[in-house]
Order: sequence, then structure tokens, then C-alpha cells
Amino acid sequence: MDYKENLKKLNLKLPEAKSPVGNYVATKISGKMLFVSGQISIDEKGQLIKGKVGKDLDLESGYNAAKRCALSIISQIMKACDNDIAKIKSCIKLTGFVNSTDDFNDQPKVINGASDLIVSVFGDSGMHTRAAVSVNSLPLGVAVEVDAIFELN
Repeated sequence: MDYKENLKKLNLKLPEAKSPVGNYVATKISGKMLFVSGQISIDEKGQLIKGKVGKDLDLESGYNAAKRCALSIISQIMKACDNDIAKIKSCIKLTGFVNSTDDFNDQPKVINGASDLIVSVFGDSGMHTRAAVSVNSLPLGVAVEVDAIFELN
């Protein structure tokens, strides 16, 4: 499967792969595993998608915020793989964190935004294990953060 072709077909524009602002790396390769640090929700204009899902954002907005996180994950993959996305064998796991109200319980539906995007780009190789977790807050007040583990060829 040609992942780069899928990106074109889906008309997906990848954001810039941001450098970390703390004492960590954006990606790390260990053996044949590629670990991608948590990517926060940033819109097409580079603005943070902030707020609590269930109060400031509805389910659809949360889903779209998670989708934006997945686009940033793919940007980080491209950077780590010298723009050769074909180096990816499969997505192993996504962990999604949702800044949500105490009574909001649809975190899995929010993180589906990231999962759906990864599978749409990587096809069957994008099928992954996952966790979708509610949190009281996230860095900079963002709505969603997602990290990932991929296997390399």
C-alpha cells in the first residue's frame, strides 16, 4: 500500500513537525520501533484547540481535535523517517488523552478521530491497539493529546 498516495487521495495537508519545548525528543527509534511523543491539538492555522470536551467543545469538535493530533503524528513520522513514510510497517498503539468534564464518558469516540485518520492513511497496517483516557487538564489547556508507537520495516 502506498501511504503517500493515500495522503494525496485524502487531500490531507500535514502540519509542520514541531520540535519539543521540553527536555525530551519528538520521536525515538529503538530497534524496529518508532515512538512518537504526545502531539497536542492544533488547528490548520497553527492555533491551539483548547478547552474541555463536554463543556467548551462537543463530541464532533473533540473528534476533529484528535484527528489533528494524528496529522501531527504523521508529520513526526515523516521527519523521523527522512520523508519516507514507506518505512512504516504498522501502527502498534495510540494513547489518547481527552481534557473532558467529569460527566463526559465518550473519550473513545473522541479518540476515534485519531484512529480513523491513521487507518485511512495506513489501511490494515494502521489497525492498532489503543487507550482513550479522560484527564483533568492537558498542557497549554488543549483539548486532546495523542501519542503513538509504530513498527518500522
